[in-house]
Amino acid sequence: MTPEPHPLDVVAPARMAKLVEEVGIRKAGLGFVQTLALGVLAGAFIAFGAMFYTVAVTGSELGYGPTRLIGGAAFSLGLILVIIGGAELFTGNSLILLAWASGDITTRALLRNWGIVYCGNLIGAMATAVLVHLAGSLGAADGAVGATADAIAAAKLGLDPFQAFLRAILCNALVCLAVWMCFSAHSVSGKVLVILFPVTAFVTLGFEHSVANMYLIPVGMLHSGVFDAGGLLVNLIVVTAGNVVGGGLLVALVYWLIYLRAPQA
Repeated sequence: MTPEPHPLDVVAPARMAKLVEEVGIRKAGLGFVQTLALGVLAGAFIAFGAMFYTVAVTGSELGYGPTRLIGGAAFSLGLILVIIGGAELFTGNSLILLAWASGDITTRALLRNWGIVYCGNLIGAMATAVLVHLAGSLGAADGAVGATADAIAAAKLGLDPFQAFLRAILCNALVCLAVWMCFSAHSVSGKVLVILFPVTAFVTLGFEHSVANMYLIPVGMLHSGVFDAGGLLVNLIVVTAGNVVGGGLLVALVYWLIYLRAPQA
């Protein structure tokens, strides 16, 4: 029997769960070089979004809320490039847990994908930070853009680790919901629209994204000349852990329980 179309002409959530599961299997099966290269691209794409955000909020006199809202919309560029352009983003790949929970991939395959993608994201984001610094892009607006970059990095390094962890949980719940909802859309414009609001929300609300921090903290350090490798490491560890909880447990495993878990005998 042919299933009835969804009343809103989108893919229904139960079908979305199967699509996410199938994509997770394919992602886990990618070769090392392909996975790493796609990870590098994603790191650079998120860095572009973070740079766009930095410029967008610089010099704004609109007040805290509207400025953050505009910055969040600008940052959405990063995930749009990842999804539409095609790349492997660590935070979005938390959804691969859905395929793991179904027994379609092994724990080793899951961790292999996460590890390679994370390294690729780190390379792409940090390389972009170096390029932006060397290009002198932070000198725009008489140095105001650089001052904004410095302030962003300092604020992230000064954040209490427990607060950073909780903000990271909330962040990747929204990011993975954005990726999840992309599976409901039939068109590029539909995918862009479902990315825009969750990503704008997490940035506006001040949540923590590990891959964005791979760019935002190093670029601020490079510009200010104040290096805190220990602070960067702590931030990335706690934010990465929070992102896994937010995307993997609160989104992937919850939807697996709802739609894919085999009924109990």
